[in-house]
Amino acid sequence: MSLTINNNQAALIALQNLNATEGQLNTTQNDVSTGLAVNSAQDNASVWSIAQGQRADISALDAVTQSLNRATSISDVASTAGQSVSDLLTQIKAKVVAAMDTSLNTSSRTALNNDFQSLLNQISDVVNNASFDGANILNGSLSNGLQFLANAGGTSTLTLSSENLSLGGTIIPFSATSDISTATHAAALLTLVNASLTSVDSALGSLGSQSNEIAAHTTFIGKLQDVLQTGVGNLVDANMATESAKLQALQVQQQLGVQALSIANQAPDAILSLFK
Repeated sequence: MSLTINNNQAALIALQNLNATEGQLNTTQNDVSTGLAVNSAQDNASVWSIAQGQRADISALDAVTQSLNRATSISDVASTAGQSVSDLLTQIKAKVVAAMDTSLNTSSRTALNNDFQSLLNQISDVVNNASFDGANILNGSLSNGLQFLANAGGTSTLTLSSENLSLGGTIIPFSATSDISTATHAAALLTLVNASLTSVDSALGSLGSQSNEIAAHTTFIGKLQDVLQTGVGNLVDANMATESAKLQALQVQQQLGVQALSIANQAPDAILSLFK
C-alpha cells in the first residue's frame, strides 16, 4: 500500500467498521432500554404488524371485561334483592296463615293486616331500588333483559334476563292493594303466596345460573388476555440475557474500532519522516 496524504484507505475502512458497530450498539441499547426486540415497523414489519393486531385485541378485551363486570354487579344486586323478596314472602305467608284464624278479634286482625301491608310496601321498595348503574332487572322496566359484550369483535354477547318481581306481576300475582282483613281473604291469598314463593325461588335460580355463566366467561376472558399478552411477548420481547452479552461484545468492538481508527489516522505521519 502506497503512502499518500490524500487517501487513507485504512482509516476509511476503520471508520466504516466503527460506524457499523455504533449502529449495532444503538440497536442493542434500544432493545435493552425498551425490552423489545421489535419496537417499530422498521425492526420487523410483519412481526410488528401481527403484534399490533394482538395488542388491539387485548385492549378490546379490556372493554369486554368492563362490560362483564357491570353484568356481574347488576346480577349481584338483583340476586340480593330477590333473596330479600323471598324472605319477605315467607313473612307474608306467616301473616296470611295467622289471618285465616276465624277466632281472631277485630283488633288482632287489624294489626295483622297492617303488618301485611307493611311487608307488601317493603317488597315494592326492595324491587324498585334493586338497580345498579341505572339498570334494574327486577321491576319490569327491562322486559328483554340486558346484553353484554362477550368477545373482542363485539359480535358475541351474554344475556342477563329480567325477572319481574313487582307486585301484581306474573311472578308475584297478588297486588299492593291485597289485604287479609278477613279470614276468607287470607285463605284466598294463601294459594297466591305459595305460588309466588315457588316462582321467586325459580327466578333466583335462573339469576344464579346466569351469574355463574358470566363469572365463568369473565375468568376465561382474563386467561385469554394473559395468553395473548404472552404471545405478543414471544413475538417482540428481547432476550435480555442475549442482549446483555451482545452489548458487552459491541462495547469492546467499539473501543477496538476507535483504537484501530486512531492507528490508521497516524499512518500519514510516517510521510513526514521521509522529508526530514
